[in-house]
Amino acid sequence: MAKVQASDSKADSKADSKASGKASIDLSDPKYYTSRELSWLAFNERVLHEAIDERTPLLERLKFLAIFCSNLDEYFMVRVAGIKQQIHANVNKRTPDGRTPQEQLNAISEKLRPSFTKQHEVFQTVLRPQLKENGIYLLDYADLNSKQKAYFETYFEEQIFPVLTPLAVDPGHPFPYISNLSLNLAVVIKEQESEESHFARVKVPKVLPRFAMLPPELCPSPKGKCCHWAAVPMEQVIARNLSFLFPGMKIEAYYAFRITRNADLAVEEDEADDLMLAIEQELRKRRLGGSAVRMEMEASTSDDVRSTLMQEMGLIEADVYDVEGPIGLGDLMSLMSLPLPEHKDPKWSPVIPKAWKLAYMNEGDSDTDVFSLIRQQDRLVHHPYESFSATVQQFITQAAHDPDVLAIKMTLYRTSGDSPIVNQLISAAANGKQVVALVELKARFDEENNINWARTLESSGVHVVYGLMGLKTHTKVVFVVRREKDTIRRYVHIGTGNYNPKTARLYTDLGVLSCREALGADLTELFNYLTGYSRQQRFRQLLIAPVTLRDRMTALIEQETAHAKAGRKAHIIAKMNSLVDPAIIQNLYHASQAGVKIDLIVRGICCLMPGIKGVSENIRVLSIIGRFLEHSRIFYFYNDDNPQFFIGSADWMPRNLDRRVEAVTPVEDRQLRKELLEILNISLNDNRQAWEMQPDSRYRQRHPKPDEPERSTHQILMERAEQSA
Repeated sequence: MAKVQASDSKADSKADSKASGKASIDLSDPKYYTSRELSWLAFNERVLHEAIDERTPLLERLKFLAIFCSNLDEYFMVRVAGIKQQIHANVNKRTPDGRTPQEQLNAISEKLRPSFTKQHEVFQTVLRPQLKENGIYLLDYADLNSKQKAYFETYFEEQIFPVLTPLAVDPGHPFPYISNLSLNLAVVIKEQESEESHFARVKVPKVLPRFAMLPPELCPSPKGKCCHWAAVPMEQVIARNLSFLFPGMKIEAYYAFRITRNADLAVEEDEADDLMLAIEQELRKRRLGGSAVRMEMEASTSDDVRSTLMQEMGLIEADVYDVEGPIGLGDLMSLMSLPLPEHKDPKWSPVIPKAWKLAYMNEGDSDTDVFSLIRQQDRLVHHPYESFSATVQQFITQAAHDPDVLAIKMTLYRTSGDSPIVNQLISAAANGKQVVALVELKARFDEENNINWARTLESSGVHVVYGLMGLKTHTKVVFVVRREKDTIRRYVHIGTGNYNPKTARLYTDLGVLSCREALGADLTELFNYLTGYSRQQRFRQLLIAPVTLRDRMTALIEQETAHAKAGRKAHIIAKMNSLVDPAIIQNLYHASQAGVKIDLIVRGICCLMPGIKGVSENIRVLSIIGRFLEHSRIFYFYNDDNPQFFIGSADWMPRNLDRRVEAVTPVEDRQLRKELLEILNISLNDNRQAWEMQPDSRYRQRHPKPDEPERSTHQILMERAEQSA
């Protein structure tokens, strides 16, 4: 195996190789990197597989199908739109895997089309019949009986018809604007007395339900079976009653279609006197949408209508995706509300950790002294296995009402629409405390929600800031200053996830609660850096991007490389959402060449290629896909049997290391380190939800061997949480 000294210089690498008498390996060669875009598509294919996997409960399969579709919507609105903009601007810079923007776009289309087709095949040929067998009917209008059709005719006339606005297209009526992600009907009509054809567009308004339900007395009820739900896609109800919209005309044809547009915001911060106002203006543009980037349409659409729509949308054939069956399967998520627990994952209620439960038992819920728990030792909380509301939310709630608390400062990247945490910050301000909230207005697709919260907080006396120019503030930190006898003590929460009670039940995240003096001092300086004119370049313990995080992570990897070269055991385990950064990947390749064992648990994008002889043969990459969204970031370095553990908000991506404010904290408590290592080992030993990346960048799902028990990460961690509580 080639041993290459870690270096920023190709020349140094070649010199080392020459000195050792071994052939040089250029670790910047595109063949050692997989495409970021194709890697994301591979992740979404793993999501789709959960909809295909028969071990997944029926409605959960429907949920994963909806997630696959919604993921694609965002992918086109942001990633594909961005690549198209590069092409339009004649940008030809190659990605680390060696592709130009046009080559990326071609590769996306080639990779995506089979799985796009598969999602509709799975729904039409597998899930739809299984739903029917279990009393859940998504019917086609053509298959309704006379009574059902009569019901929908009346329903259309009374409930739908008044809402619709047919738009003609002719010399006096230009082609209408088609809004982003809207479902539409392209209608071809003819005069009764002539053969002249006309084109019209009818939008399916979002104020209408996506599926028009039948009343119970008209639901299909096969002998011995119960009908839980029966509905028809709204576009079919509209299509079959178009005569109400075009009286005196002959309806010749109609086809459903859906447009996806560029929806990324482009805010020039250095030119914006008021960042909030600038983002609001961009949000108004997003509601309409930028240029079209994709069109989904019925596979049976006529060539004439197809070409008309493509021309008007400024699209080419490569941008069109044909659909057999209903368009926009993301709307199937609504069926998860059906009261059918037998077709869902067993209900999970996050547990209250033992230490917190004992405190509640001793003092009562309303008077629990969270601060005394933290003073005893650092606390690690793991959501959704452990309750977010009983731990992190309780910490903020008590701080808001404790008369000895002087100040609360926190960052808000994404939170829920009815956030109890924001309400507690408002209460804290009303109670006379110094309250600072750093609200990130540029959190993609949460901008409007965050603007609303920022205004509410400001009007309640909270000091609201929006972070640093040119940087998103992605940190997940809370900082509480408390007077205790004759001293001031600082309490902190540093986490991997957003302060959102709703997603805390769906995303796996970690947080450390501590009153370590060094962490308190670091967060004091971090908030001064974020809110004032501090140019802090050094921190005691925290790893902060874009200041120290990249250099410290690089040094930690190189530390393991040095141990391996000295003949000592060396091991890195890193768990994150995405691994993209080329410099970090090269450092990992150098470490592998030196003999460092590297285990990477990367849920989504991974541009590193494991298992390549002489380059990455000591690297293993896993992805965990299951009932919870893997979101926690954990970094472990063996360090010659003196392990170092870190958790925080950052992935190994250029944006996290260089263009965002991130906070990663060391975990020093021995018991907490043991818990983190157990979490990592459970994930590494998963044989149910884990996918292992192959040297050709494809993923292979693990399965239990015939004599081996099933080991599901999420199931094991739920069981452990129940036992520990």
